[in-house]
Amino acid sequence: MNLTEQITQLAKQARAASRELAKLTAREKNDCLLAMADALEKNSDALKEANTRDMDAAAENGLSPAMLDRLKLDDKRVAAMAKGLREVAALPDPVGRILDERVRPNGLKLQKISTPIGVVVIIYESRPNVTADAAGLCFKSGSATILRGGREAMNSNQFIAKTMIEAGKKTLAKFPGHGIQVVPVTDREAIPILLSLTQYVDLCMPRGGEGLIRAVAECSRVPVIKHYKGVCHVYVDADADLKMAEEIALNAKVQRPAVCNAMETLLVDKTIAARFLPVVGQRLSEKRVELRADADAEAILKCSIHNTKSAIKRATEQDWFTEYNDYILNVRVVNGVQQAIDHINHYGSAHSDSIVTKNELHARQFLNEVDSATVYWNASTRFTDGGEFGMGAEIGISTDKIGARGPMGLEELTSYKWIGIGNGQVRT
Repeated sequence: MNLTEQITQLAKQARAASRELAKLTAREKNDCLLAMADALEKNSDALKEANTRDMDAAAENGLSPAMLDRLKLDDKRVAAMAKGLREVAALPDPVGRILDERVRPNGLKLQKISTPIGVVVIIYESRPNVTADAAGLCFKSGSATILRGGREAMNSNQFIAKTMIEAGKKTLAKFPGHGIQVVPVTDREAIPILLSLTQYVDLCMPRGGEGLIRAVAECSRVPVIKHYKGVCHVYVDADADLKMAEEIALNAKVQRPAVCNAMETLLVDKTIAARFLPVVGQRLSEKRVELRADADAEAILKCSIHNTKSAIKRATEQDWFTEYNDYILNVRVVNGVQQAIDHINHYGSAHSDSIVTKNELHARQFLNEVDSATVYWNASTRFTDGGEFGMGAEIGISTDKIGARGPMGLEELTSYKWIGIGNGQVRT
């Protein structure tokens, strides 16, 4: 069987499974999800062994420390995957909801009903927890999922999917085993083949770096929900609580720098820059964060940070557009909230941006005028996440403006259809 035949068979199997998934009751789906969560925890040691093989190979291939962190599975992350599945099971079933209802003058009754999307392809890099999150959310929403993780996580992804499928089959005799599938090959050619099969595949969601997402969007013939990159900002306003701002900035940058909602640029109002930058700069330096600053910020930082463990460089124009996914941060001094908004709307990626201030007028202006999927007041950008939003987990984050925007959970994974109920009406 050649690659095209292999991938086509995968898609056909997913389409058939999606028909069966759509018939499952909420109770049946939830029982399977809870069993999957238990199975991941029960098989935690074997899963970590599979992940160790991936980690060792990735380290030999020169994967960066930040990307290795994304790949790593430990007890805490395995528990988080299981917790996410249980939270999804606890959420209301998104399928079959009446979204709209009306009766026309001729007596025709119309209902808008939420339905499964059908077959969803998820393409992602490094993070094997996405396998459990994506499969669990698609399953609960009644859709089959085809998972294409990076070659660096192949052992981990295959083990997670296998564990979830086996748990589902043990729990439910009619569990559609092809409702969760991992593309079994690492050939790059598999992606355009899969995304050309519009008769079987309904939607693609890529998760990863800008290069991956653009490549997927350009080759796909099926709809793609995407965010190209996460160039996220924190703006420290003139009226900010500086201690709060310091903690938010540290969290947004260094808690997990390789994720899409990590801060890439810190904007500081010029009236408090001389007080704030030395303090936050020193703490960032202690975390070995390289700072790329404009002229004003560079002057303050170089004069005030001592025994620095990280470099301070002049930022280039391209730096302001860059998602680093690493211990690198842009720093700019701005003249007020309007300049901060203008900077974000020009250089940002419409992902997640935050203002730290006690001034409600400034905050409301920022919240209203920053054109991003998620905008915060006095909170870290790191909260842009399905689990943190109470969605149980997320299938991805969208910066598109048509359809879903921001973290995508169960509701965003459904479509709808109109049902018309009449008693013989005909159109004249």
